[in-house]
Amino acid sequence: MAMVSSAKPFYSTTQAPTPIANRLPYPTLSSRTAPRFAHGLSAAAIRASPSARRLRALARPVRASQQQPRRRPEYIPNRIDDPNYVRIFDTTLRDGEQSPGATMTSAEKLVVARQLARLGVDIIEAGFPASSPDDLDAVRSIAIEVGNTPVGEDGHVPVICGLSRCNKKDIDAAWEAVRHARRPRIHTFIATSEIHMQHKLRKTPEQVVAIAREMVAYARSLGCPDVEFSPEDAGRSNREFLYHILEEVIKAGATTLNIPDTVGYTLPYEFGNLIADIKANTPGIENAIISTHCQNDLGLATANTLAGARAGARQLEVTINGIGERAGNASLEEVVMAIKCRGELLDGLYTGINSQHITLTSKMVQEHSGLHVQPHKAIVGANAFAHESGIHQDGMLKYKGTYEIISPDDIGLTRANEFGIVLGKLSGRHAVRSKLVELGYEISDKEFEDFFKRYKEVAEKKKRVTDEDIEALLSDEIFQPKVIWSLSDVQATCGTLGLSTATVKLIGPDGEEKIACSVGTGPVDAAYKAVDQIIQIPTVLREYGMTSVTEGIDAIATTRVVVTGDASNNSKHALTGHSFNRSFSGSGASMDVVVSSVRAYLSALNKMCSFAGAVKASSEVPQSTRVQSRE
Repeated sequence: MAMVSSAKPFYSTTQAPTPIANRLPYPTLSSRTAPRFAHGLSAAAIRASPSARRLRALARPVRASQQQPRRRPEYIPNRIDDPNYVRIFDTTLRDGEQSPGATMTSAEKLVVARQLARLGVDIIEAGFPASSPDDLDAVRSIAIEVGNTPVGEDGHVPVICGLSRCNKKDIDAAWEAVRHARRPRIHTFIATSEIHMQHKLRKTPEQVVAIAREMVAYARSLGCPDVEFSPEDAGRSNREFLYHILEEVIKAGATTLNIPDTVGYTLPYEFGNLIADIKANTPGIENAIISTHCQNDLGLATANTLAGARAGARQLEVTINGIGERAGNASLEEVVMAIKCRGELLDGLYTGINSQHITLTSKMVQEHSGLHVQPHKAIVGANAFAHESGIHQDGMLKYKGTYEIISPDDIGLTRANEFGIVLGKLSGRHAVRSKLVELGYEISDKEFEDFFKRYKEVAEKKKRVTDEDIEALLSDEIFQPKVIWSLSDVQATCGTLGLSTATVKLIGPDGEEKIACSVGTGPVDAAYKAVDQIIQIPTVLREYGMTSVTEGIDAIATTRVVVTGDASNNSKHALTGHSFNRSFSGSGASMDVVVSSVRAYLSALNKMCSFAGAVKASSEVPQSTRVQSRE
């Protein structure tokens, strides 16, 4: 199949530069002289031209908050009625969770999914259901709750998507998980680059096309009206082969064609050309949406994603804070705010994202994934709106637009309480519950009572309980894995006069109390060794970190740990299908650093125990009963 690209190049190095007079946002000569240029137009005529008016508009210091929101088009799987609308496909809960140690509990995933819906994400890729029974259950819960609950003024209900490789077992699991949503989607993929087909799949191009065509058709036959197909490593795939396989899956019923730069290899002009060529040379492409999925190995994920959007992609796959495998993915906040801030240069593109939820969503994902962003991270980093230079401060005091192209309010950075509520030890249940609602958290009455007890303990010791304290306590008390081992008491001694010792009392799954004592190089080491004596699970501590969520000597300490266990905790990798020794993260919060550390360690161990139990239970259930029959 030989086809020649007829698309206009995304970028040309041979294009003649635009004359300086046409590029200036305003004339440099006095309009009173009204000089005439060689092409016969006066300066006044140039200033009145559409291109000059557009450039002058771009030169004005317009902030993103000044733009008027536009209505989200009705969702139709294989088309978008407004050609300027771009769908945002968030894969934080799937690709983002594949980051080492970023494993979230089902409760945490559900909370993040709710927040993604409030943010206005069009599609939530909730997980890889075939990877484990726990992931299938988590995706199913999100499909049932988030996938059927309207949010916002427009009653938006996001599409709930599950990832699968191109095989029936994976597709069955994905469909079982997402079929409960109002708008379910199956996302299936197979590699198409020569290096992947030869060395990983060990299949011929013809075999790959046949598998892709058959599995997309199979997904549609289950009753799923919305099927996304990804040619993995498309950035390094043969163009003609891409056109051919995409044509075949469109015929088989694919509604979205995702073009992944799986290894972050392409440059922006290359990726823009790739999208433009696919749009120009793939038969039937008018019956499907083109999507992008850009990895950040060379730090170009956001730039490549924007280049793809400008070239015709109308779905962009991103993650909160840019988390993901290796160097991560295109960052939702960067992509969305670039479109919102520079929409005129992107041909008027817009999204349905409510950007004022960005800061809260970013913090929530940091808290639950344990992956904190660097201070200089664009949009959501701690220094993104900080101005220390004297020159910058002078400009900011005179006019904020001198150094801020985005207002902090645009991303919800300031969370002012309109009722003036400051939480402390005298605050009652109603005030505390109102604060939780304000922060975007919805918990049951029982969960609130458990949280309120912890809140009162902290409030008795602190004059003021901040939003950050609230979020730390919520994560530690509510969004923890299924409690198998819980902390009853811990006592530690340390210093320069002798060995550090710790005594730990845990409550086991049967309700029995168990006590152990140990010595170590420090109080945390001693406490962890005591925990190991009780639980007796082979564990390796991979990471340990502690931060204070607020300033002051009475701050709550939040600890994060990452542990790995034995081979029984193996999981399937979404892309390779190979088993790997899964790592588990845990977090804990307390005003005592040793207590905080033990809580984090137990959180990770409980995740490990829950996962091992789910795998064992799944292995004891006959395959025929794991996936329910088709509807």
